[in-house]
Amino acid sequence: MPRIFFFFLLLLLLPQLLFSQLQKKYEKKEYQIQRITDAPKIDGILDDSTWKNISVATDFVMVDPGDGDPSPSTHPTEVKLAYDDEAIYVAAAMYDNEPHRIRREFAQRDNLPIADFFIVDFNTYNDGENQTRFILTAAGTLADAKMKGQNEDYSYNVVWEGMVSIDEKGWYAEMKIPYSALRFPEKEGQLWSMQLARKINHRNETYVWNYIDKSVGKLTHYNGLLKGINNIDPPVRLSFYPYVSGEVENYDGDTETAFNAGMDLKYGINEAFTLDATLIPDFGQTAYDEVELNLGPFEQTFGENRAFFTEGTELFTKGDLFYSRRIGDTPTGFNEAQDQKLENEEIIDNPEKTDLLNALKISGRTEGGLGIGFFNAITETQKARYRNRTTGETRELVTEPFTNYNIFVLDQQFDQKSSISLINTNVTREGHFRDGNVTGFLFDIFNKNSSFNFAGEAKMSNVNLPAQNLTGFASTLEFSRTKGKFRYGVKHDFANETYDINDLGLLFFNNYNNFYWETSYRIFKPSGIFNDYNIQLFGNHQRRYDPDVGVTTNFGASFFGMTTQRFAFGGNLNYSTPFKDFFEPRRENWFIEYPENGYVQGWISSDYRKRFAVDSRLGYNSYLGTDHGQLNFSFSPRFRVNNRFLLVYSFEYMQENNRDSFVELLPQNIVFGNRDRESIENSLQGTYNFSTNDALNLSFRNFWSAANFTQGEFSSLQQNGKLTPYSYEVDEENDPNAHFNIWNLDLSYQWRFAPGSEMILLYRNSIFNLDDQSHLLYTESLENLFQQPGRHNLSLRIVYYLDYNRIRSII
Repeated sequence: MPRIFFFFLLLLLLPQLLFSQLQKKYEKKEYQIQRITDAPKIDGILDDSTWKNISVATDFVMVDPGDGDPSPSTHPTEVKLAYDDEAIYVAAAMYDNEPHRIRREFAQRDNLPIADFFIVDFNTYNDGENQTRFILTAAGTLADAKMKGQNEDYSYNVVWEGMVSIDEKGWYAEMKIPYSALRFPEKEGQLWSMQLARKINHRNETYVWNYIDKSVGKLTHYNGLLKGINNIDPPVRLSFYPYVSGEVENYDGDTETAFNAGMDLKYGINEAFTLDATLIPDFGQTAYDEVELNLGPFEQTFGENRAFFTEGTELFTKGDLFYSRRIGDTPTGFNEAQDQKLENEEIIDNPEKTDLLNALKISGRTEGGLGIGFFNAITETQKARYRNRTTGETRELVTEPFTNYNIFVLDQQFDQKSSISLINTNVTREGHFRDGNVTGFLFDIFNKNSSFNFAGEAKMSNVNLPAQNLTGFASTLEFSRTKGKFRYGVKHDFANETYDINDLGLLFFNNYNNFYWETSYRIFKPSGIFNDYNIQLFGNHQRRYDPDVGVTTNFGASFFGMTTQRFAFGGNLNYSTPFKDFFEPRRENWFIEYPENGYVQGWISSDYRKRFAVDSRLGYNSYLGTDHGQLNFSFSPRFRVNNRFLLVYSFEYMQENNRDSFVELLPQNIVFGNRDRESIENSLQGTYNFSTNDALNLSFRNFWSAANFTQGEFSSLQQNGKLTPYSYEVDEENDPNAHFNIWNLDLSYQWRFAPGSEMILLYRNSIFNLDDQSHLLYTESLENLFQQPGRHNLSLRIVYYLDYNRIRSII
């Protein structure tokens, strides 16, 4: 009888116990931070008296690869936080019973190597969306990022301090994060949210302070609470970044020198809003663009390498209306300048870039969650200059007028996970030139349980031309399930034929009416040999809006897997029905129809924790019933010589055969030809870190490509998208064959000699060749390339960080 009674009692109590444990797991943790009067010395040694009576944040749980498992007793983590009127202070102890296995690979700022690291995230508005991440590795590398949902933006850079130490018990991190690095509401009592995390690399495990349910919503929805910050009186947030730079360049026997000086500044208008400005900017040491042979109908685009246009721009990129490379781009009249050359004239100057005079941005968020952003940039007038060979007279043609670029954004967040936004971009050019204006309304809404998301955009463009104004419209509607292992989503994209955002945005084509769907299955806990895998099925149906014409329909499947040994692999399959390409013909409302095609691709990525690792990818696209096919292959081994020295080599190969490709647009014909194309790219990245503050960097890239049209196999495009044979005579003027080779080499020494201050010494070498010798093999092309004049550039740039409060205290 007692046993039966005990059994029934257990049945009654067990569900309550399990529910209690589950409820405790999902409860938000709270940390009560303490105000201090004596700031600790930031040296990574946690022996300051300041830390003795500070409460501890501990009991970390696994987020990857497991789901909420408590940290092992051999690897506990203890964190303490304190504050004063200047900064937040963090002390973290990461204990490890095998300290010799703590990974301590060196790297420079914002480059996370294969190392153990500690993370602290602050969401100063407790809005579930926007937070600032600070990372310190066991080797002492600093990294910081702005987070939006799952996305990390490491172009964000602020001045803060961090030091580490290690002993027989584990490793330790100490941080000082000044209020100048954060934005927060202006009120007496602050309520922030916070997440703490620790990566144990040799165990391939990550632990967090507050539990994260990976199966629902976003990571930023799962912060704990940081309480106790009251009545802070932060110092004035004003800092200056003056710079000086000098360079000497030699090209084809001519040597030129240049000297520049300017300044960036940051000013905290209040605790929530910041002004960033660049005065007389210098972008001479930005990374080279990875230029390729472009034979398609669309412009080649490049990533942004200028720090001012990547730091703190998360508000301005909403709606994908801001392509920052438009500012300082090639003048809009650059090509026209060639056509405007008169008889007996020569062009003596035609600038390839537009000079940026200055730029500023103001951004922040109110206590009520309203984000406000304002961006403005001004570029200088550019002119082409001509000289008459007979009379010697000169004249000028404006290729890009004085131009103002402007963005204004309002972003209201609510329910700690949803938002609505309004953004406007405007480009005004002086005189009778093209102007552009675009307005977008966006929403991104989660339901109460974060299990479903409904997002959309409605955007209107207005382009003012000298002869007419064009108004266009585009929209996006998307519905998706965001909870559980099984997920799905549908999406609709629309744009009419006059939608155009290319004054400050990037749009390859308009006039579409497309439908998308996808469904997937993924795991959130290790299962068998897998730590993680994701299986996805997807498809889309693409149409033109006007006239209403079907373009193509696609179906596909993909797989991603990560094993317990950190070996990743995957691939995808795709089938497309016949495709009407309305852009290859380069004539409005004409198209060429390519046959149905199938694509298969596979890839692998081995464990980066090992000294030698490799990434590789192989894909093939076959146009069914034809000889048209394309092979893509890449191979990238990486070798870590030691904790300071890393080399990464990359090889990419592409071969395409028998593609019907555009040749020339004639008044009565659109000429196509049968084209073969081959390209090879070799690149090498090397870094030797003397410390986490100075390093020698090598970046090399050689790209070769040749396009060869089969003689006598030219065609004329018909209005039904088919090709008929056409007699086309090739001579030196209209030869469509192309041969392209470019070589870029950067060798630099970078030294961060003080917080926010750095010196960069850069040697740059580049060679370029473009001709019609498509018959040359790769090795022959290299020999030909080195016969071209090389460009050699040596530059030195020094930036020094000046804080207004320190200047004032010295004075």
